[in-house]
Amino acid sequence: MKIGKIDTFHLRIPYAGEEVHGGLNDMVLVRVETDSGLLGWGQAWSLCLADATRDALVNSVAPVCLGQDATSISDLMLKVKKTMGNTRNGPLTYAVSAMDIALWDILGKDAGMPVHRMIGGTTRTSLPVYASLPQFGDPEVTAHKSTEAVELGYRHLKLHEREVAPVRSVRDAVGQEISIRLDPAWAWSTHEALAMARQLEPYDLVWLEEPIWPPEDYRGLAQIAAETTIPIAAGENCISAMDFRHLWESGAASYLQPSVIKIGGITETLKVMALADLANTPYVPHCFYHGPGFLASLHLAAAWQGSCAVEFPYFKLEGLPYGENALVADGAVALPTGPGLGFDPDSNFVKTYTV
Repeated sequence: MKIGKIDTFHLRIPYAGEEVHGGLNDMVLVRVETDSGLLGWGQAWSLCLADATRDALVNSVAPVCLGQDATSISDLMLKVKKTMGNTRNGPLTYAVSAMDIALWDILGKDAGMPVHRMIGGTTRTSLPVYASLPQFGDPEVTAHKSTEAVELGYRHLKLHEREVAPVRSVRDAVGQEISIRLDPAWAWSTHEALAMARQLEPYDLVWLEEPIWPPEDYRGLAQIAAETTIPIAAGENCISAMDFRHLWESGAASYLQPSVIKIGGITETLKVMALADLANTPYVPHCFYHGPGFLASLHLAAAWQGSCAVEFPYFKLEGLPYGENALVADGAVALPTGPGLGFDPDSNFVKTYTV
């Protein structure tokens, strides 16, 4: 079964809720078609790099993949990386991620089974999710939106705040029964993060996520991990399982957190999961995304031998790739049971929002 055609799409979807005022959500999708007619969908990390990522797909990754065996995923992804040479970080790896996810979608469809069955299987029918809130900066607004999420059934939250006051206000508002994570998005130096961590310790955080810049400063993360009681989560910006090996060996993280649309897709994420298993360290997918990247994260989380809540963006978009499918209800999402990823993006959605 050969790869016969590769189409890429740069979508811009307006935000529709009060959580994010104005602006557009960029999404880069790839659709791979085999000579037997099977279609697979993947997603690349994009946001401010959407054009560069799509260019990498069109001009670098697709030419290597066309005509190749669609079922030899590991060999083909390695060939792409080595063909491109030492240009792995950024758009190229994001483009590889999209191709890899699309090929796993095809592999599952060809076998007639969901991806999670192909990578380990599970008896789960749904997975808990945590509401991943945008940064508000205002303690009152942050507490209000967090309470709103709890009232909708979420039992787990993630904040993107950079001050103590919003965290304190959320803990006071939702009580001790709701779990809270904090991602300040690389806001601090190591010294600043240590000072903030000590102030945050009373609020019983599940983890403090990538608090320092640059995020690959594993020595700095390890220092924070050693000097605070709050566990550290990291790895969204790792580009390989080898990166995670260095992260773990440095003692920098208690939670290994790959992003399937940044690291190289399902194939590379499976290596990280194996490392997490050997290191007896929890795997938790980073997944502040809609689209095939979200579905791939669901399948990976379902196949993980431990239990973990999956991230879900707590903001509204004007349109959604799967309509009413793959939506959260009562703080959980149903695990797709169809072949491959389980759903294809709605054709009208793709047509409406493609740039």
